[in-house]
Amino acid sequence: MNLEQIVKPLITWYLQNKRDLPWRQDVTAYKVWVSEIMLQQTRVAAVKEYYQRFMTEIPTIKELANIEEDRLLSLWQGLGYYNRARNMQKAAQIIETKYQGFFPTNYLDVLSLPGIGSYTAGAICSLAFHRPIPAVDGNVLRVLSRVMASFDDITKLSTKKKIEQSLRSILTSDMVSDFNQGLMELGALVCLPNGAPKCSICPLRSLCLSYEQNLVSKLPVKSAKKPRRKVEKTILVLRHQDRYAIRKREDSGLLASMYEFPNIDGHYDVDEIKKLLVNQKIEVQQIKSLPPSKHIFTHLEWYMIGYEIVCFKPNSNYLWVTKQELDPYSLPTAFHYYDPRNKND
Repeated sequence: MNLEQIVKPLITWYLQNKRDLPWRQDVTAYKVWVSEIMLQQTRVAAVKEYYQRFMTEIPTIKELANIEEDRLLSLWQGLGYYNRARNMQKAAQIIETKYQGFFPTNYLDVLSLPGIGSYTAGAICSLAFHRPIPAVDGNVLRVLSRVMASFDDITKLSTKKKIEQSLRSILTSDMVSDFNQGLMELGALVCLPNGAPKCSICPLRSLCLSYEQNLVSKLPVKSAKKPRRKVEKTILVLRHQDRYAIRKREDSGLLASMYEFPNIDGHYDVDEIKKLLVNQKIEVQQIKSLPPSKHIFTHLEWYMIGYEIVCFKPNSNYLWVTKQELDPYSLPTAFHYYDPRNKND
């Protein structure tokens, strides 16, 4: 089909139905960038509060480039995938040095920045600079697969590139921002995943080939993900008086450079934990089992059990802080269930 046919009805619908989102006010490249990185793997409703807090404390590229990493990760806490924040800071530092603090307007320059892929680069260039460049994410792939009744696998890079190329042929600078946002919005509000699209209110229904051919429930084609690896963990909430033990993770790998409660791979009973602590020269005054918890990452799942352990004295292997002093440290959401700040004494 000719995709030019969807331009007018899509933009008309978008202008009448778009959500009032903070990053859509007084649009800048920095606002689009921050919001798009936050929205990766995170729902819009959850992002709003984080976005407002982040922009209040880090309103400019220069401040992002210079903020202390621990504070940056603390502001990011709850969003997960912390490398997103680290890459943003690396990109901000490049913008400061290579582009004199001004966000580059050339698509390839934007694409070269750490943590920015073709979708995010397209979103920044089209929304902030009105460059006629597509921004193809999962929502857009789903919408256009259904509109075109395409059985191409949307998990394949070749499918994404094919759709990007099709869009490039119809985009113009005067309509690209509303068009790209319209496709994203339609996928978020109407052309929903998992067989639940709201076809009755879709502005593209009369043009949608999958609707015409009764194929909506079969599209898009999406190959199955590999199952996540399951990992057992034992979390140790060590306390001496009003102070809790935390430590910093390695500089690479999962949750790199984040702070955490001491933990070990595998599930251990009370006697095994006591022996482990003796080896660490930690004298246990009291030990209490905590309920199990589970945390899901992209490629693995943590199945956790925990112990609250009162110690006679602190061990120098750890950093010992009060509940109030925990606030500046970037404790991953994975440890949320065992965080003493979330318990009522």
